Amino acid sequence: MTRSGSTSGAVRVAFAFWITLVGTTVPTPLYPLYEMEFGFSSLTVTVVYALYALGVVVGLLVFGRLSDQIGRRPVILIALFLSVVADAVFLTAVDLAMIIVGRIIAGLSAALVIGAATAALAELISPRHPKRAATVSIFANLGGLATGTLLSGIVSDVAPEPLRLPWAIVLVLAVIAFLAMIGVPETMRERSPVTLRVQRLHVPAAIRGDFVRSAITAGAGFAALGVLTSVSGLFLGMVLHETSHTLAALVVFVAFAGAAFGQLLTRVLSSTAALGSACVGLVVGAGLLGFSMWMASLATLLVSAVLVGVASGVAVGDGIATITMRTEPRHQAEAVSTFFAILFAMLGVPAVGVGVLIRTIGLRPAGEIFSAVVAVLALVVLLSLARGGRARPAS
Repeated sequence: MTRSGSTSGAVRVAFAFWITLVGTTVPTPLYPLYEMEFGFSSLTVTVVYALYALGVVVGLLVFGRLSDQIGRRPVILIALFLSVVADAVFLTAVDLAMIIVGRIIAGLSAALVIGAATAALAELISPRHPKRAATVSIFANLGGLATGTLLSGIVSDVAPEPLRLPWAIVLVLAVIAFLAMIGVPETMRERSPVTLRVQRLHVPAAIRGDFVRSAITAGAGFAALGVLTSVSGLFLGMVLHETSHTLAALVVFVAFAGAAFGQLLTRVLSSTAALGSACVGLVVGAGLLGFSMWMASLATLLVSAVLVGVASGVAVGDGIATITMRTEPRHQAEAVSTFFAILFAMLGVPAVGVGVLIRTIGLRPAGEIFSAVVAVLALVVLLSLARGGRARPAS
């Protein structure tokens, strides 16, 4: 394959990766509109969000190794097809059932594209520049998550049909990505027989302590990101009386943009400094999130979103580095799948808990309690690090 062919293929894979993830966050600023349109509650919003996370977890565990078996391009094409289907379901949605179906399909599409596109980019971009491939993957992944919410927020504020037009735009882009991927050469040289089974969750004994600390920190950050994503629009509308969907989208955008920046920071931080910084960032970010709920403050909500995003990105980057640097290659796929299964479970389940609390005691007290829980989890890890629990990576 020529260098220009590799570059062209990498661009098209990155675009496919990006647009698939864009489709997963388009609903975020639209949830208040869906509430009014279909008459469901804030608890239902968090359940719908959790079902997306469930789709990702199931997809990772069942299809996580599929691109090793049938190739990168076929799996990316399947992910794009599912993304197109999910977009079409949302575009034509007439009730809550269609919203639920669309979210589950979107979760499966994300699970498929994350592993396959990340591997394809690493194989298409020169092996002499591994950091370049990682950087492209980070910005395609988290950049897609950030862009989806901002796109739908702006379009729904300035254009007609706010529940239709964002999906029409994303649907067209996904179809373009699908057609562009057909011409991308396959990068997988050796393949294994297709065996679809639930992948075994595994944490290598050599990194168990560090793995658990990274997973708790990153999981707490993902829980905060999940709650910000699912209820920030409700908070702005019910508490601050802000009806701008763009503003609701901005909260989530800065969180995911911060997460992308946080992953890049792990390249210049030592392992101990990275996780310690992530814990401190989560404690401060969660404190500001609780304060913003208590004082109904938009400014501190935005600052907390940035801090939580950066801290989450650092914790995720540290966890992946721990696995790839200190785990035997034959166990890396299992360990990475286990790590992300924990993170996406934490992305969805706490959001439902907050939804139950909102229904029981109200939005602001629920947010304050949740913020305290996130801060406590980060403090537990920070205290463990202070006692010297962090192992140094082997040089």
